[in-house]
Amino acid sequence: MKPDRRSFLRRATLGAAGLMAAPALKSGEPAAPGALPAYDERAPEPFWAAVRTQFPLSRDLIYFNTGGLGPASQPALAKVEETTRKLQARSEHGHGLFAEARGVVARFFGAQPEEIAFVRNASEGNSIVAAGLKLDPGDEVIFETHAHPGGSFPWLNQQTLRGITVRLFEPDPRDPAGNVARIAALMNARTRVVQVSHVTAPTGLVMPVAEIAALCHGRGVWFHVDGAQSAGMLPFTLRETGCDSYTTSGHKWLGGPLETGVLFVRRDRMNEVAAAHVGAYSGELDGLPGELRIADSAMRFEYGTRNVAAALGLAEAIRLQERIGTGRIAARIRGLADRVFAGLARLPGVEVLTPAVPELRAAMVTFRTARVPHDQLFGRLLRDHAMRTRPVTEQKLNALRVSTHLFNSPAECDALVAAVEKILRSA
Repeated sequence: MKPDRRSFLRRATLGAAGLMAAPALKSGEPAAPGALPAYDERAPEPFWAAVRTQFPLSRDLIYFNTGGLGPASQPALAKVEETTRKLQARSEHGHGLFAEARGVVARFFGAQPEEIAFVRNASEGNSIVAAGLKLDPGDEVIFETHAHPGGSFPWLNQQTLRGITVRLFEPDPRDPAGNVARIAALMNARTRVVQVSHVTAPTGLVMPVAEIAALCHGRGVWFHVDGAQSAGMLPFTLRETGCDSYTTSGHKWLGGPLETGVLFVRRDRMNEVAAAHVGAYSGELDGLPGELRIADSAMRFEYGTRNVAAALGLAEAIRLQERIGTGRIAARIRGLADRVFAGLARLPGVEVLTPAVPELRAAMVTFRTARVPHDQLFGRLLRDHAMRTRPVTEQKLNALRVSTHLFNSPAECDALVAAVEKILRSA
């Protein structure tokens, strides 16, 4: 029997519709989150204490590693469990339920649903773009020396596979315009792609993405943003960034489940990124032999049976952020980071690597001291003070990174500075 892709997709959608008719799987019906009190600007801490209850983090741990792995929120976890149990009760994949999650994600990022693909993480999104763009031997790709392995490995792999040339620039920690200038200085007639981390992982430097986008588009260069550290940290829309493509992980600042990520590709440039890996749901086929018609949307980058429960969990995490307010979150976590930055900067012998220029930093602070090796400092903070930070060995920085997120408090930030001071005194 010849496979009929249209009939197959219709059956999958109808099956999902049947599941959605069940009481616990009505479309748009979120898992019931705990109530949040009204926000009082004069006394905000009760509000943020209530936000803390939305996360299952142990009260015995002070967690400063959202930049590495953010905890999933209670509403997200509840949605994953609820959806998984209902689907398993009928042994269905629920593929049609992706539309709900896609709509929530598109709204959050200011994009069209057709521009959104669900991937496992930012690394996978970066790899899809790197493998899909048409690049010839000798074509050049520019990115920063502080790129995460998930951002650098895909291009280094294409250097091996296709003979492209990778060119690197060192981030300028003093002036946003300096980063634009450093990219411009590397551009030439062979430049095809510029990628930057929206927020760099090692030191938390915020790149001026809109200005870099203007530079790239003025020269006909594809602009890709690795947003693993920005979604859920900074308030922005993808239109404001000016990028051609963007990817992020749901398991960091968004508070989504593991193995959730988002890839955005501009609708008007979609066909410039070939779908290097395809399968069921990537397109349509009337029968074999026949012509595969690739999906006219970012769904071309999705294939096979996938975990819709995780995607709905990510959507639920985003709904929580929207309830709290993205601007309110950004101001809160930036204020906490500023508190850590100022406290550490006052300690003798501490070098803060995160930029001092306000426009170049957000909710991460990276520091080091010659008096205590970074790995020992990490261990003592965790063992003696129950504080989880993140060692930064990239580019041999040998430092510690502190991520402040919406479940942290001013008291925890002050306790971190006091703990570092105590350790230095005993060194």
